Amino acid sequence: MKPESPVTYFAPAERASTKGIAQQSALLEYHLSDTSNFFDALPNIVLILNNQRQVIFANQILLDLLGARGREEIIGYRPGEILHCIHACELAGGCGTTEYCQTCGAINTILESLKGHRNYNECRITVHKNGQQQSMDLGITAIPHKIGSEQFTLLSIVDISNEKRRRILERIFFHDVMNTVTSVLGLAELLKDTTDPALTKEFLLDLHSSTKILTEQIQEQHELMQAENNDLKVEIAQMHSLSFLSELAAHCANLEVSRGKHIQLESVASDVVFVSSPQLLNRVLVNMLKNALEACKVGETARLGCHIRDKQIVFWVNNPGVIPREVQLQIFQRSFSTKGKDRGLGTYSMKLLTERYLKGSISFSVSEDKGTTFLARYPLKLDINEYLQRFS
Repeated sequence: MKPESPVTYFAPAERASTKGIAQQSALLEYHLSDTSNFFDALPNIVLILNNQRQVIFANQILLDLLGARGREEIIGYRPGEILHCIHACELAGGCGTTEYCQTCGAINTILESLKGHRNYNECRITVHKNGQQQSMDLGITAIPHKIGSEQFTLLSIVDISNEKRRRILERIFFHDVMNTVTSVLGLAELLKDTTDPALTKEFLLDLHSSTKILTEQIQEQHELMQAENNDLKVEIAQMHSLSFLSELAAHCANLEVSRGKHIQLESVASDVVFVSSPQLLNRVLVNMLKNALEACKVGETARLGCHIRDKQIVFWVNNPGVIPREVQLQIFQRSFSTKGKDRGLGTYSMKLLTERYLKGSISFSVSEDKGTTFLARYPLKLDINEYLQRFS
């Protein structure tokens, strides 16, 4: 009786036999005897995959990055398994078989190559590295290549994380921050020309508000860069959940994104005393509420609240919109955004600050009748001594 194939939600799960891989590896070794040194000299990762997307050859730079002693340690694995993608081992079929793989630039590039097409895609991937999750942006080029009677895929992988980060930051500073600077300049011009005391006071209040927004925009990006580099200093204090959420709602009510929309702090929200970082928690929840408001139509309401569950404080923010499934699968990736190209740090920063610094977790649920709800769970008391030791 033929064994059942592993479950897959996207690419085929079947793999070549150990004997077949050994034969393919020997074939490549014979045909690449004069060119393997060339591949080893390249500054980017080069892989050769068989029709089952398994690695048959890898150049030296990948072996060095992985700390592998030889190619035999990675032969037969798939790219996501070698790079330690967080989804690669979720199903028995491995890399390429989960629902998340449907939106993966790498697997889609490889599948196109298997159809005989040379192509390039960018890939957002989250990997396990040094006990933490790390987001990467990769440039993937796949070229079909035939050796003898065997069909292979020549795969080139370039780390473009720094380039993507630079482009996102440029977009933020040259678009978002510049818009705020323009607003500040306009108010300053109006203030310079007015002699009406009432208007002067109004312009000064608007100028103060715009300057505060500008400072927050710059500070947010600075904190994110520190967080990614593990350089962020954390200050911990006792907090009261209801007063925290009330101040948060009042702050966001004055933002442009809330114009014509409503914010409601639910009456069932619990008043919880807990210990956390007011600065970082505020950053997470502000992003969460701003995202909810952006998803609301004019006249709709974003709701928020909190409660205790399993000895944790749980904050939640809801909007009536429904996130498409394709977006749900990519929601916490660093460079992904529904706002257009070269955007997207909001949900990524929420997850980074929550999991790495606030020792919590963040998730969301979507349903047609309840809309979209983001939940952030945190311990009732962070270990202050741990932070003092870690950031001293």
